[in-house]
Amino acid sequence: MSFNLTLIGQTIAMIVFVWFCMKYIWPVIMAAIEARQAEIADGLAAAEKGQASLADAESESAKIVGDARQQAKGILDQAHTRANEIVDAAKGDGEAEKQRLLASGEAELGVELNRARDELRGQVAAIAMAGAEQVLAREIKPETHRELLDSLAANL
Repeated sequence: MSFNLTLIGQTIAMIVFVWFCMKYIWPVIMAAIEARQAEIADGLAAAEKGQASLADAESESAKIVGDARQQAKGILDQAHTRANEIVDAAKGDGEAEKQRLLASGEAELGVELNRARDELRGQVAAIAMAGAEQVLAREIKPETHRELLDSLAANL
């Protein structure tokens, strides 16, 4: 065999091998590569869509949290307002109760004062009657009379 014939044989074998690969193996490999590229492109598109959905969800959650905070603030404001109303009403009720108790105490004091005056009048009348009896029972002398009047004044 000659050097030229070997080189030509190897070249022909190489050409047949390349043709066979291009005809039967290359399309299968290219189909797998294209399928993988399509999967990767779909995955990237889904990832972008997921990121967009995440951004939308974050903005929506921020909006919901803001609304919830506003609602909570409104509820707290209402609670404070209601608490102030209750305190004011309690103050008013307390003031009315105080006035009622003061009026009741003043009325009771007036009744007690009148009762004490009546009792004192009765005692003064009894003492005056006793003093008059003693004055009439003794003879009328200025020094005795003065002593009796001093004694009556001391009893009052």
